[in-house]
Amino acid sequence: MKKVLVSAPGKLMLLGEHAVVYNRPCIVTAVGQRMFVTLELLPEPTFELEASDVQVAGYTKPFANLGEGDIPKGARFVEMAVKNFTKKYPLKGGVRITTKSEFSSLFGFGSSSASVVCVVRGLSELAGTKLGNKDIFDIAYRTVLDVQGKGSGFDVAATIYGGTLYFVTGGKVIEPIALEELPLVVGYTGVKADTVTLINAVAEKASRDPERIDSIYTQIGKIVDAGRAGFASKTWPLIGKLMNSDQEFLTMLGVSSQKLDVMVQAAIDAGAWGAKLSGAGGGDCMIALVSREKKEAVSEAITKVGGQIINVATNVEGVRIEL
Repeated sequence: MKKVLVSAPGKLMLLGEHAVVYNRPCIVTAVGQRMFVTLELLPEPTFELEASDVQVAGYTKPFANLGEGDIPKGARFVEMAVKNFTKKYPLKGGVRITTKSEFSSLFGFGSSSASVVCVVRGLSELAGTKLGNKDIFDIAYRTVLDVQGKGSGFDVAATIYGGTLYFVTGGKVIEPIALEELPLVVGYTGVKADTVTLINAVAEKASRDPERIDSIYTQIGKIVDAGRAGFASKTWPLIGKLMNSDQEFLTMLGVSSQKLDVMVQAAIDAGAWGAKLSGAGGGDCMIALVSREKKEAVSEAITKVGGQIINVATNVEGVRIEL
């Protein structure tokens, strides 16, 4: 039977969290821990999934019932990706999918989006359909919305296109930013956050005080646009200041946490150009932009206040066929 192995990177948000859900831009980079997905054609129209990283083993379902019934949490994104792809591009037979992740889903690096993108890219290979990046984005983004109801699609774009991107909600703009290096230190709080819960909490605030929250989103959007120019010219001290400003607005939205605040402040005190939470907030990761000379001191400062340094490459290649 025909078989293909696909890999895709995780993501790390640099500027523009939360505002990107509401038609503002963001800047996101692809990170070097990857999701690997093997897809194998089956003679009968059956979906089979082995995903040990998310405790799914021996899961099977007829194609006719995809998306129906009680779907295990670890299978939802992959199952909906198969359903959405085959609805548009029917397969002759079924598919067996096996996933293997290099990164912990704890870190909020976008493992769900990476798995969806791998599935869509792999199925397009098996079906012989020549899908471009935007075609893959549209199916993968639709899948994420089907499963979680909300999302801007920046994580889907990062895992497809790779590198560092300027992105506007729903893929209205997906523009690469050319970078040779991205001098970041990444710190993990030790706390797993729930993205959808945090997005909903901010939406609840917006329903009570729409003008204030919309004004914060607009300010964050301006920071991102200034950051786009800063990244293009490699003006790291300016980007650091923009990160600090972005963190202030995210704190106003109520998505930072005491642990994040302490880690961010420790990084700045140790000489980082700037630091902020990265992602939905509430926990997960923070990032610090640092010079080569200050990297060790900043890393030590983050560790000293209880953070865990995650050594991860940034600005890496997007989805690819491995074999």
